[in-house]
Amino acid sequence: MGVMNNIVAQNSDYLFMIESACKAPSGHNTQPWLFKIGASEIDIYPDFSKELPIVDPSHRELFVSLGCATENLCIAAHEKGYHTEVKVIENSFIRVLLTGGKEKLPDSLLFPQIAVRQTNKRVYNGEAIPESTINILKMVPIEPSVSIHFYRNGTVDYERIAGWVYAGNRLQMNDEAFKTELTDWMRYNKKQQDITRDGLSYATFGAPNIPLFMAKFIMSKLINEKTQNKGDRKKIASASHLVLFTTKDNTVEQWVALGRTLERMLLCTTQVGIANAYLNQPNEESGIAKEMAKQLQIPMEYPTVLIRLGYGKRMPYSLRRDYRSCILSEE
Repeated sequence: MGVMNNIVAQNSDYLFMIESACKAPSGHNTQPWLFKIGASEIDIYPDFSKELPIVDPSHRELFVSLGCATENLCIAAHEKGYHTEVKVIENSFIRVLLTGGKEKLPDSLLFPQIAVRQTNKRVYNGEAIPESTINILKMVPIEPSVSIHFYRNGTVDYERIAGWVYAGNRLQMNDEAFKTELTDWMRYNKKQQDITRDGLSYATFGAPNIPLFMAKFIMSKLINEKTQNKGDRKKIASASHLVLFTTKDNTVEQWVALGRTLERMLLCTTQVGIANAYLNQPNEESGIAKEMAKQLQIPMEYPTVLIRLGYGKRMPYSLRRDYRSCILSEE
């Protein structure tokens, strides 16, 4: 693994695509991707040095993140006039085949959203999303073996899902290994955030920029079941809808497909002014996930990603590492 010495000499269009791909979301903002440039393809590899072995032992969320990055890359390729074909190779990495280039293709409404999409962890304003807007979101193209389920605030299923979020918090916040992994990726103030350019930034939680020892002490008192559930109750109550993404067979190829579908949804919500954030706790605990699928009458599907939608003020952005540092050297 290594950074290419001649990056500036590479195809500038391909670098543009990779830069866009690196703006995708990822668990704990680990940015677990590496890219290799070929003559007519870009390969996307998992960076297992950025894995989350406690919360994501099967690497399911990691490959979902790679799927999100893949979708951004494809949208950026379209912007530059390329046609794309995506293949998952041996359940190991993703190959994006590129043909054309410099061809005038119809403008993408989603490309401008890549730069402004964000995960918004705020409490929202409680305003309901109009059904006409939800219908627009339901038209987002879905990859094979992926399903999307919408649940409106005030319905029985919405409250059921909320209960499973709290149950997930109970398990995770009483797991010392989980809390250690979480805090390892927390960036407690601006200095630490600017050095790493990854992880869970203090700013995205609305925390003040204070000395490291003070921030660590305060956060150590807040990372517990009671505080987490108190905050999540407010966030869930303020949202308009919960949206659950599932796969049919829980395979690497389907995780990537779900990531591509998820990113389209996130970019579409950004386009129509809707905020979103993750509530993945029930999906990350297998016992809860199975019970949730059963009670929601989708027992043959695997709950994978859960997000909340609503309206809220924008948050500061999570930083990204220089995309050039994610490019593998030529062999």
